[in-house]
Amino acid sequence: MIKNPEDDPKTALAAHRTSLARFRVALALDRTSLAWIRTALTFSTFGFGMIGYFRSLAQAHQSEAAERLHQAAIHMGVALVIIGLVATALAAVTQWRAIRKLRSGAQVVIAQWPLTIAIAVLLAILGLYALWSIRALWM
Repeated sequence: MIKNPEDDPKTALAAHRTSLARFRVALALDRTSLAWIRTALTFSTFGFGMIGYFRSLAQAHQSEAAERLHQAAIHMGVALVIIGLVATALAAVTQWRAIRKLRSGAQVVIAQWPLTIAIAVLLAILGLYALWSIRALWM
């Protein structure tokens, strides 16, 4: 029978497993942050692409409808770029807080509005605005 808990080989093994678990969580947090960066970059790239495409369309077809589409594309493109920038900033803050809590051993609590839901709501609002703008263009 082992009298001192520090002499128990299971204690050292448990500490080793705990450090490996923290390392795996840190790597998972890094993968999540990289996925957010990739997604935010896609939002911004799509926004710039939308602006450029409709600008070339407006230049090729000198009409009022083409100019209105170009103006709507500018609004949508800028909104996508802003969402991309906001998502990048929020992902960085979320990553920083989670790593800080992981290092201190504090309890990590799931947010009421996770970043995924917040960005999804922003995109849904942007999509509704786009549909409303398109409807207004054709009436």
